[in-house]
Amino acid sequence: MAHDKLIVRGAREHNLKNITVEIPRDKLVVITGLSGSGKSSLAFDTIYAEGQRRYVESLSAYARQFLGLMEKPDVDQIEGLSPAISIDQKGTSRNPRSTVGTVTEVYDYLRLLFARIGQAHCPQCGRLISRQTPQQIVDAIAEYPENSRLLILAPLVKDRKGEHKNVFEDVRKAGFVRVRVDGEVHDVNDEIELDRYKVHSIEAVVDRVIVRRGENGQESLDLTRLTDSVETALALGGGVMTVADVSDSDLPDSTGSRLRLFSEHLSCAACGISLPAIEPRTFSFNSPHGACPTCSGLGTQMEFDPDLIAPDPELSLADGALHPWSRDTATYYQALVEAACKHYGIPTHAPWQQLSRKQQEIILYGGKRGDTIKVRYVNQQGQQRQYETSYEGIIPNLQRRYRETTSEYIRGEFLERYMTNRPCPTCQGKRLRPEALAVTVHGLNIEEVTRMAVSEALDWVRALRGSSQEAHDSASLPEEVPAASPLSQREWIIARQVLKEIQARLRFMFDVGLDYITLNRQAGTLSGGEAQRIRLATQIGSQLMGVLYILDEPSIGLHQRDNARLIRTLYDLRDLGNTVLVVEHDEETMQAADWLIDLGPGAGEHGGEVVAAGTPAEVANDQASLTGAFLSRRRSIPIPAARRIGSGKELILRGASANNLRRLDVRIPLGRFVVVTGVSGSGKSTLVIDTLYHALAQRLYRARQKPGPFETLEGLEHLDKVIDIDQSPIGRTPRSNPATYTDLFTPIRKLFANLPEAKVRGYTPGRFSFNVKGGRCEACQGDGILRIEMQFLPDVYVPCEVCQGKRYNREALEVVYKGKSIADVLDMTVEEALDFFANISSIHSRLQTLHRVGLSYIRLGQPATTLSGGEAQRVKLSKELSRRATGNTLYILDEPTTGLHFADVEKLLHVLHDLVDRGNTVLVIEHNLDVIKAADWVIDMGPEGGGKGGKIVVEGTPEQVAAHPRSYTGQFLYKALHSF
Repeated sequence: MAHDKLIVRGAREHNLKNITVEIPRDKLVVITGLSGSGKSSLAFDTIYAEGQRRYVESLSAYARQFLGLMEKPDVDQIEGLSPAISIDQKGTSRNPRSTVGTVTEVYDYLRLLFARIGQAHCPQCGRLISRQTPQQIVDAIAEYPENSRLLILAPLVKDRKGEHKNVFEDVRKAGFVRVRVDGEVHDVNDEIELDRYKVHSIEAVVDRVIVRRGENGQESLDLTRLTDSVETALALGGGVMTVADVSDSDLPDSTGSRLRLFSEHLSCAACGISLPAIEPRTFSFNSPHGACPTCSGLGTQMEFDPDLIAPDPELSLADGALHPWSRDTATYYQALVEAACKHYGIPTHAPWQQLSRKQQEIILYGGKRGDTIKVRYVNQQGQQRQYETSYEGIIPNLQRRYRETTSEYIRGEFLERYMTNRPCPTCQGKRLRPEALAVTVHGLNIEEVTRMAVSEALDWVRALRGSSQEAHDSASLPEEVPAASPLSQREWIIARQVLKEIQARLRFMFDVGLDYITLNRQAGTLSGGEAQRIRLATQIGSQLMGVLYILDEPSIGLHQRDNARLIRTLYDLRDLGNTVLVVEHDEETMQAADWLIDLGPGAGEHGGEVVAAGTPAEVANDQASLTGAFLSRRRSIPIPAARRIGSGKELILRGASANNLRRLDVRIPLGRFVVVTGVSGSGKSTLVIDTLYHALAQRLYRARQKPGPFETLEGLEHLDKVIDIDQSPIGRTPRSNPATYTDLFTPIRKLFANLPEAKVRGYTPGRFSFNVKGGRCEACQGDGILRIEMQFLPDVYVPCEVCQGKRYNREALEVVYKGKSIADVLDMTVEEALDFFANISSIHSRLQTLHRVGLSYIRLGQPATTLSGGEAQRVKLSKELSRRATGNTLYILDEPTTGLHFADVEKLLHVLHDLVDRGNTVLVIEHNLDVIKAADWVIDMGPEGGGKGGKIVVEGTPEQVAAHPRSYTGQFLYKALHSF
């Protein structure tokens, strides 16, 4: 057996055609090819699946019941297989408690850092507080200037009203002679009369001390007596004591204060509050010890939103402006509002937006306490009734119902529709208790550090380590604190190893192009590419050797400027002694590979073969390789001969300020192909999706999703539709498929229902649905498969014995068209179905749109759960293409080239240009230079990511952007425009 190769023999998974592949070990290997050519089938469903299966099979039966077993892939043999780790595009945890910092373990180390060297401050007054032993307090007192006259005081009462006679009696019984009341010393036996209505502070005078120096500067204090006095004061003051300097006023006071506080605990004597011991859990927002008690560490609270309760400001109260009370079943509440309006003089037929702020607040939050209104209503018996009650307001009413209901349906499906997440009023979205936020390292608390982008946090850690930006982040740590570090020697000894770990993790994230992401960002908001690169950074940090890493398009979402860092990271992973296998379409990554495998020659049934394998140069020179033709420039995506000038109309968004946008004004020329580009994290999705699309959807469709903040939106009259074609799944169950999603299945079922055999039997189109009773197989309920539970073995899925996996019962399958049953039709590819239904225009036209977007290889009944994000997006695009065009539609696509080969991008561009030629506007977020160079108008954002982005660097034609000296996109676009 060769030890320098991974050899796959006879792979037949999905559309792979019994192929044999040799993959060199300890190299960066890229698998490429057309969409649907079998890349994922080879990399993930064959190589990774077998690696996982062999590992799990080596475990005990007890362990396997928790881990499960993977089904053996359809392959004859795999030699030289290492333990396999898959880093794919699946999103990270959707748990709102999961952040970038927690996923990468940076936050765990930050918690440790703050717990060990953090400086505690009073959460109320901000004073620095610390815990001191009696010996440390004695040493501090001994350092007062010579001849200082000091009072050792034990605080008994702090700013409390009363005469406090019992306090003086207790002091007298304890044997003390003097007390200090509101700053003045009294004999405890004097009659001390206090005003019971004023606040007072009382301290017992435990001892009086004069600091004297002996010979050679040595103290001549009686340290034994002083220690006893300090311990007595601490015991009497509950762990807190004060030292008052009562020297003559002209005596220099080096302490800077006439009154100095000492504490055995972390407590502030000035405010009278104590802090718990500072531990790592103090900074955990997932622990009750650190989480904000109001929001339990989430940083947000669900609150009823007036904009969702009255979503259409043009409606009047009489016309149903209050959406929760607009239903026919809410007549009681409608009568209540009508009575309140009559009582307070609020017009019921005026649009909601014309009511004054005070009038709206009365309707939303209720009238004055004690006010009663007369309500007239008709009960269920048709009888008119009248009674007096108070008007509590719609929001207090919904809040009460939310608290009191026991129905999850009412709470989740009805009431939460009118709620939105708002920052917690207590912690302001910071998640932590005030005590945790009052601990600082180098002047920053832990929330302020996690609010930083990765690049900023990296600079902060470097500053603590006293290292320059050029210094290697994993350099060995000196024993002595560096001169440039602000830390003390003690802090350095404690923190140096923790800082090294934090810096290493931040550096890995920086290297994979995530420098713009903040550490407190919720993990669920990351794109698939960002989530994959975070896992990649984590794997690099693990420093494993001899592993097979399999990655799925790690360059997704990366600007060309950041690609070099990603490739260097892949090299680092390889150089540790690992094999890195990457499914990729990015040209730079292909050119950087040690070995390139091109699958094809077509997609689906026409793919599954190894067209070429070798170094990138060898594949580029292979005449049979489509990928090689593009790499060698024998074939390329052409630049349009002319740029469209559009309709002359514009969509103008002013003052966009969500996330990192800097009060941005942007103009979208209509009737053109517009591309928004820029470095990762520059604000493209925030501008286009979070602000523009949601604002348009709210105005055109009354959508409840609130857009990001902006000032005005102009040009809405030029549009009648806005459509966001994203990469979310077209369905979450295997029952959803391309035929059902594109409405292609409806005319197919009608066709079968109109056949003579079906009419004789009285079948309707519903008979040919696998989702309802009638035509479906009841043994498997239309799934085609049955799940068999195997206890500690994985569940086994077997074809249904009754229908043989065809989903339908025998009667439905007996109806055939051109010799094919309804199950046979669902098993056809789009290409096969095009020929089969060539004479039926209602079906053929929909199939044609699927073919045009490059999906001729997928099966009509292919489960939606097996489609990639790019395939799902193109199915949605196909559905939109099949609709009647209005010519006034804005199509928005976010990185539509994800998962697409050069040839597939060429097909996609034909489709997008066709949409624009019909008078529509296409707005695309994209990094792919082939798409950018084909655009009519380019908006380049930046100049950097995160806090340094959010601006428009340049906008214009691709040629104008390429000529801009400060545009990163322009630098790469110039090469793309002049590479022919």
